[in-house]
Amino acid sequence: MDPAKRRRTFTFILITLVIDAMGIGLILPVLPDLIAELNGSGIGAAAVWGGILTTSFAVMQFLFGPVLGALSDRFGRRPVILTALFVMAVDYLIMATAQTIWLLLFGRVIAGITAATMSTASAAIADMSEPEQKSANFGLVGAAFGVGFVLGPIIGGLLGELGVRAPFFAAAALAGANMAFGLVVLPETVTEAIRRPFEARRANPFGAFRKLAELDGVRRLLFLFFTYEFAFIVYPAIWAYFTKARFDWTPGMVGLSLALFGIGMAIVQGALMGPILRRFGERATIVYGLVFNLSAFVVLTLIGTGWLALAFIPLTSLGAVVTPALQGRMSRIADDNQQGELQGVIASAKSLAQILSPLVMTQIFWAATDRGALDLPGAPFLLSAALMLVCLTVFLAPRTGARTPAA
Repeated sequence: MDPAKRRRTFTFILITLVIDAMGIGLILPVLPDLIAELNGSGIGAAAVWGGILTTSFAVMQFLFGPVLGALSDRFGRRPVILTALFVMAVDYLIMATAQTIWLLLFGRVIAGITAATMSTASAAIADMSEPEQKSANFGLVGAAFGVGFVLGPIIGGLLGELGVRAPFFAAAALAGANMAFGLVVLPETVTEAIRRPFEARRANPFGAFRKLAELDGVRRLLFLFFTYEFAFIVYPAIWAYFTKARFDWTPGMVGLSLALFGIGMAIVQGALMGPILRRFGERATIVYGLVFNLSAFVVLTLIGTGWLALAFIPLTSLGAVVTPALQGRMSRIADDNQQGELQGVIASAKSLAQILSPLVMTQIFWAATDRGALDLPGAPFLLSAALMLVCLTVFLAPRTGARTPAA
């Protein structure tokens, strides 16, 4: 693939990933009012339905990440990505015109399936990357997510002023425009040399995990990936509640701090990941990231001043090097014809963490603030610090006979 075509392909894939990430946050600002309109209920019942919609989205990503990844190993990345974008555009139009809560739930289920194309997009990046470039290029995936994480709620909030359904129409237009762009610029990155037959027994998170776990080192790295993501999700899970309890922040301050965090992640994973890897190597980068996050979680547990927390939160993004480094390490272990399957399992591991971590973190927060005399809003950060220590211990533990990369 010539450099110009490669750049256009990378641009399209990154835009796709931004739209996937935006789809999560774009509609959040209008969901309470939309659910109340559809269900005729108060804010409490709307919050319950909001949780159901969020969980259903994450569950579909968990289940269908390996399916779409395996389909892309067989039929190619191009048809899977373009089909998903088309379905995504139609789905957002359905949600924009939904007149019942059940149709909205159906729409979020379909949205979760189409958003699982992150695994296919990541596989396309793996197809186009030399082994030594994979971790740095996977950093671009995290950067795209960071950009989408920032833009989604901001654009959704602004469009929500025009009406509760406006963000859905905008999301449909974005998906449709990106599909048209992809029809022009997206080549097929799966060659006959790496094409793999579709096997239903492996096209699910459990079967795919069992198969990939046979590769030396992948089982351990998947455990680290899941545990790290579980710990890192403490930020979106409890940040709004933590800052309200500790600093009495307004929603505007919470939004500002999360935007600063997302911008920091985009900068670290998009611009700094490559230089960090070239300077320290993959192994040292992972160790640095785990140690840095452990320290950041301890600081956040103890921090007591609002302006100091606001200044510190962008710095915590400096630890966001672990995910792309682990992803690149696993991609180098797997065969070229397993990249879609691998990225599907990675996407499922991340989705499972997104399902479980908020449940655990919010329960710990509740127990540490509303029960007894503990009054420690930062308790969830202590759990995350402990999980970083677990990851560090597992990663540094000596292993014999493995073929994991040494760098």
